[in-house]
Amino acid sequence: MARTRSAAKQARSSVRRQANNKSQKSKLHTLEKKLLAALDAKQVAEATQAYSAFSSALDKAAKVQVVHRNLASRKKSRLAIRLKAIAPASA
Repeated sequence: MARTRSAAKQARSSVRRQANNKSQKSKLHTLEKKLLAALDAKQVAEATQAYSAFSSALDKAAKVQVVHRNLASRKKSRLAIRLKAIAPASA
């Protein structure tokens, strides 16, 4: 339990930040699942749209330090490679 007013305020804001971060991470996981499903099904158009949405959400999350910027960069890179691999197969 917080002993001072400032510590109590900090605890309240911590709860708010935690809820916001959890929401953003949940959104990221959902977008990543959609992208991986499209990649596994080799649906290039859907995978391209899903990659764009996931990449944007990852950058926004990294900007406010919900996820580490290196994690965002690594995931985007690896998924771009997988997307590029299926693109010529269907064209």
